[in-house]
Amino acid sequence: MTLTSPDTTAVGGRPVVPARGALRPLGLHEVRVTGGFWAVRQGVNASSTLPHARAWQDRLGWTGNLTSGVSSPDRLGREFSDSEVYKLLEAMAWEAGRSPDPALEAAIAEVTGAIASAQAPDGYLGTAFGGPGRPARYSDMTWGHELYCAGHLLQAAVARARTAGPDRLLEVARRVADHVCAEFGPDGRQDVCGHPEIEVALVELARTTGERRYLDQAALFVERRGRRSLPRHRFGWSYFGDDVPIREATVLRGHAVRALYLACGAVDVAVETGDDDLLRAVAAQFDRTLARRTYLTGGMGSRHTDEAFGDDFQLPADRAYSETCAGVAAIMLAWRLLLATGDGRYDDVVERILYNVVATAVADDGRSFFYAHTLHQRTPTAVVPADEEQLGFGGGPRAPWFEVSCCLPNVARLLASLACYTATVDDTGVRLHQYADTDIDTRLADGREVGLRVRTAYPDDGVVTVRVVKTDDEPWSVTLRVPPWATGAVLHTSYGRHPAPVGDVVVHRRFRPGEEIRLELPVTPRFTHPDPRVDAVRGCVAVERGPVVYCAESAGHDLDALRVDPTTPPADGPGGVLVDARFHAPADAPWPYGPPPPAATGPRAPLALVPYHRWARGGPSTMRVWLPTD
Repeated sequence: MTLTSPDTTAVGGRPVVPARGALRPLGLHEVRVTGGFWAVRQGVNASSTLPHARAWQDRLGWTGNLTSGVSSPDRLGREFSDSEVYKLLEAMAWEAGRSPDPALEAAIAEVTGAIASAQAPDGYLGTAFGGPGRPARYSDMTWGHELYCAGHLLQAAVARARTAGPDRLLEVARRVADHVCAEFGPDGRQDVCGHPEIEVALVELARTTGERRYLDQAALFVERRGRRSLPRHRFGWSYFGDDVPIREATVLRGHAVRALYLACGAVDVAVETGDDDLLRAVAAQFDRTLARRTYLTGGMGSRHTDEAFGDDFQLPADRAYSETCAGVAAIMLAWRLLLATGDGRYDDVVERILYNVVATAVADDGRSFFYAHTLHQRTPTAVVPADEEQLGFGGGPRAPWFEVSCCLPNVARLLASLACYTATVDDTGVRLHQYADTDIDTRLADGREVGLRVRTAYPDDGVVTVRVVKTDDEPWSVTLRVPPWATGAVLHTSYGRHPAPVGDVVVHRRFRPGEEIRLELPVTPRFTHPDPRVDAVRGCVAVERGPVVYCAESAGHDLDALRVDPTTPPADGPGGVLVDARFHAPADAPWPYGPPPPAATGPRAPLALVPYHRWARGGPSTMRVWLPTD
C-alpha cells in the first residue's frame, strides 16, 4: 500500500513535505536567500563549517568506522558517532541543492559509498553493534542509539532524494527502513529506542517513497512510547519520554532534544494519518512548554545533569543548558505545527530561536561552536586551541569540536535548508514567515505562477520591502507577519499608508509587476520583565530590540555588581543599545546572608549592550542577559 502522493523525484528540496495542512512549504528551487544576515551565515556554513566538520570526523575515525570499523575491533568514537556522519551528509545534501558544487557532489558520493559498504545483507546498518568484539544488535535499547542513528541516515537520504533525485543513498535507506519494519513491526520486537528520532525519519521516508509501511512503523513507535518498556534509570522514564503515553502528557519533559524529536514524529504521524486528537495533544504540550519552560532566547532545557527540561518556571540564567540541538529541534517542531495549523504564533517561536540560539551557536569563521547556551557567564570564557577536542559537553566556550558533537552538523543542516523556512503558499497566495533578502518564484494552489523579491536589513532595521516581479491579471494575496513586539507597525501599499496590527497582515488584490509593499516594524529597544514565578531572575530586566535579545558583556566591569535603572528606557546608541547603569558590589563578608545590603550609590552612566548572538566573539568574557535593577 502506498501513500496518496509519493514524492519520488527531486523537488528542489523541502525538509518537511506534509500530505495535508494549512500551508504548503516551498523548496530550494522556489525560494533563495540572496543576501543579508542569513546569507552571510549560509556562506560560512558552506565554505568553512562543512569542511571543518568533515575534517574532524575523518581525524577522529568516525567516517573510517564505516569502511573499516564494521569488521575491526578498534571502532572509534561514541556509540552514536555514525549519526554525526549522517547529519553532516544531510547538511551536504541540502547545500548541494542550494548551491551546486562538483567538489561537494564528489564528497557526497564518497561518504555514500562508505555507508553502503557498511550495510549488512539484511539491511542493518551500524558500526557500534554486531561486529567483532561488540555487543549484539539491539542489546541496549536504552543507550545504544541504533534506531537513532538509523533515523539520521534516513533523513540524509530524504534530503538527497529531494534535492538530486533518488540515488544509491536512498536505496541504502530503504533497506535500513525495511530491516527496521521487519525487526520492530507488529509481530516483532515491541521496543522503543532510548533516543527518539526514527519516528520523524520514517515518516519523511514514507512521504518521499510513498511506502505506507514506513508511516505505519513510525505510528507504532509513537504509540509504544510512554509504556515504561525501557529499564528503570536514575534520570527517570521521563528522560526518554517513556513515562507517559504521548496522548496523555501535558507538557514536554525529560531530555529536551529527545522530547522535541518525539513530538516532531508525533506531529508527522498525526498529519499523515488524519489524527487530529494527537495533533492537538502535542500542540497543547508545546504551548505549555513555551509558557513555562522556555528561556527568553527560545532555548530549552535548564538542567545540566540530564540535559533536560526543569519544572515549570525553573529557568536559572547561570545554569541554562539550552543545548543547540534543542534549539534546532524546537524549530523543527514549531515549523511542523505551523504547516499543519497555519497559526502564526509558531513563526515567532522560530524567529526567536533563529536569532538567539542558532545565530549564537557558531563562531564567525564557522569553525567553533557552543554546545550549551548559558544566559549568565560568571567567569571569563576560555580560549580553546583550534586542534583540541573538548571531552565535556555541558557548557563553556565555543570549541572547535566536542566528544559529543551533535550540535554543529545539526546547525549545518538547518542553515543549508533555511530558505525553505522563510515562505509558504496557502489557499490564496504567498505567506512570508521570516524576513530576509529572498527571491521567490513559485506556483499558487491553482497553478498560477507568481514571483516576489524581498529586501530588508532585518533585524538591524525593521523595513521590509516586497516587490511583485511575476503575476497575472487575477487577484492573489501576500501575507506578512507583524510580531507581538512590533506594536505601531505601518504598512505602505499603492493605496496608501495603513496601521499594521500584530498578527498576519494580508494584502489581496490584482497586483501589477513592479508593485511594492513596504512593512515598517519598530525595532526600538525595550525592557522585558520575567514572570514573577521565575525565581532565579526576579528583580531583573532584559533588553530586546526587534527579535534580538541583548546582553551585557564584560569590558573591565564586574557584571555581578551591575545595576540598571528600569525607569529610563533603553535606547540605540554608539556601540549598541544603551541602558543607564552603575556598578555597586557589596563588601566581602564572612557569611553571605544578613540584613539588606545598602542601596546602590554613585553616578549612573550609559552601558552599551550587545546582541546576545555576538557575545564571546572578541575573546574571553563574562556575560549576563538578565540585568539586576536598582
